[in-house]
Amino acid sequence: MNRRHFLSTAALAAASTSFMADAQRPETQAPVKGPLPPSIAALPNRKSEATPITVAERGERIARAQELMAKQGYAGVLLAGGTSMVYFTGIRSGNSERMFAFIIPVKGAAFLVCPSFEEDRMRERLDTIPGGQNVRIYTWHEDESPFALVGKGLADAGLRTGKIGIEEKTPYIYASEIAKANPGLQVVDGTPITAGCRRIKTKHELDLLTLANQVTLSVYEAAWKAGHPGMNTADFSALMGAAYVKSGFPGFSSCETGIYSALPHGSIKPQVIKENDIVLIDDGCTVEGYAADISRTFVYGTPSDKMKRVFDTVHKAQAAARDAAKAGNECQSVDKAARDIITAAGFGPDYKTFTHRVGHGIGMDGHEWPYLVRGNKTILETGMCFSDEPGIYLPNEFGVRLEDCMHITPQGGVLFTPQSPSLTEPFAV
Repeated sequence: MNRRHFLSTAALAAASTSFMADAQRPETQAPVKGPLPPSIAALPNRKSEATPITVAERGERIARAQELMAKQGYAGVLLAGGTSMVYFTGIRSGNSERMFAFIIPVKGAAFLVCPSFEEDRMRERLDTIPGGQNVRIYTWHEDESPFALVGKGLADAGLRTGKIGIEEKTPYIYASEIAKANPGLQVVDGTPITAGCRRIKTKHELDLLTLANQVTLSVYEAAWKAGHPGMNTADFSALMGAAYVKSGFPGFSSCETGIYSALPHGSIKPQVIKENDIVLIDDGCTVEGYAADISRTFVYGTPSDKMKRVFDTVHKAQAAARDAAKAGNECQSVDKAARDIITAAGFGPDYKTFTHRVGHGIGMDGHEWPYLVRGNKTILETGMCFSDEPGIYLPNEFGVRLEDCMHITPQGGVLFTPQSPSLTEPFAV
């Protein structure tokens, strides 16, 4: 990343979500050829329904981070470019060879380390950070090292020793050089602090996630109504892309069909939708940076008995996972609930046909901590959000995945969108 991209607020960055990197997908979707189909043209723009996160809310997040640091013995946590930077500051920043970082100390005000020639541009963005114009900025020239400034900023807050947590997406070279320049500090993983804050969603965050999922589902339904056998999957994806534009939010959706639906993240090979074949669509939009992730599986025509049996099994597994997602249960228990249903139906054991975990955390990243997977004993808490996405994938035949996102309550998971009822009426209520 060159300096012209430093602190970029490009729409692409706003739209990006980590799960898109999991598949071999194009960076942009082709436009729809000709006029928009009626189902897509009729979609309302819902942009006005999204209320941005406030500076006051970011202040509460910083206070929560300091509370967690005090309990866990951290002197501070460092954030470089990435989602956690946006979460705490509202600033979108890339990472380059020039370190730009936001450091939250366990006590006192947060501060920034910034290249000197970027200071004026940085000050233009201080109104999104709690404390605003009072935020300390430590600058460095091109022939100087920024890494010792992390220790100086902490020392100025009275913190000369202790653990400095490094946010997980921070380049290794930053962490390595900070450790060399500050021998009194112990460089450690900052995930317990950053994920410790981000994994519990506030009502405002749940509202944004609800809207993102509602919009994504309406986009899928509109594209399903406009799609037909004979259409290639790239054109179907283009329908969904146009529908996101109509709805007012950036989004991306993939489409796989036939034997390629048995590949959980699809194929780069050209595909044409055929009558009576499985079609599998995935991904979603973002609303004020909060991501949706939905999968729907359907058939134009008449599904085979085997397709219907697989769909019904996955549907039951998704419901079982939702019901197991109760506050107080372990993350792994949710995966087990879904996997047990699939195994009992003859599609097991283990990862034989259900080849991935049942869910991932979701929020400002499409995939984030924690994960619903065997071995994860993290205790579910009210306000956590996850995908619920069991699947059965039969090589060289077809695959079925049903995915909705949910938030955790003491009674179980509450889906943001209703389960899909059938292969032929995937959006009926």
